[in-house]
Amino acid sequence: MIRLSHINKIYRTAEVETTALRDLNFQMHSGEFVAFMGPSGCGKSTFLNILGTLDRPSSGEYWLGERDVTLLSEAQLLDLRKTTIGFIFQNFNLINDINVFDNVALALRYHRNISTQERKHRVTEALERMKVSHRARHLPQQLSGGQQQRVAIARAVVTRPKLLLADEPTGNLDSETGEDVMRLLSELNQTGTAIVIVTHSDAHAECADRIIRMLDGVILSENTKEFA
Repeated sequence: MIRLSHINKIYRTAEVETTALRDLNFQMHSGEFVAFMGPSGCGKSTFLNILGTLDRPSSGEYWLGERDVTLLSEAQLLDLRKTTIGFIFQNFNLINDINVFDNVALALRYHRNISTQERKHRVTEALERMKVSHRARHLPQQLSGGQQQRVAIARAVVTRPKLLLADEPTGNLDSETGEDVMRLLSELNQTGTAIVIVTHSDAHAECADRIIRMLDGVILSENTKEFA
């Protein structure tokens, strides 16, 4: 599903050059669950942004399916994000002045081939799946942190993406709520959604099939879960 080959990412200013990723290679199959770990500043979020096509590598190849993503135009990348990739962020990134239902529906706004009836069905289905349908008409600030993250996950999956990217999705949650969110992600993975998560939590990383540790823009180690 995914193949990154010799990926480098360099940020340059007038006086400073910073290498965020160094000759990184990564492969992932459809339906896998992969966790990335490492200290702050090691390149995890940069890697996730490149996976999500929010940033471009300075050099290297990124194949998503049969397409070399590094060769796509901005319009093509936007279309790819709309149809293939879902995002979950640590800070939820919900719009505070519209209700939960409309926050989730926004993810379908530019899908012109989806009817109004189908849009409503998908949003309702996503909210029910995340067990927050009873909060559909509430504003985000009227919800707990855990409920807001559930809404954010509903928004990410309402487009039915093949790949879900989660950047510290439990970072602003207490331990019990964080475990609940990880259970939801595991359930999504079991239905076929490929997931890449960035986390500082060893316990949450254990939910993944593979755990990859990074330092200074390189992959240090990779552990694959052994199934009985």
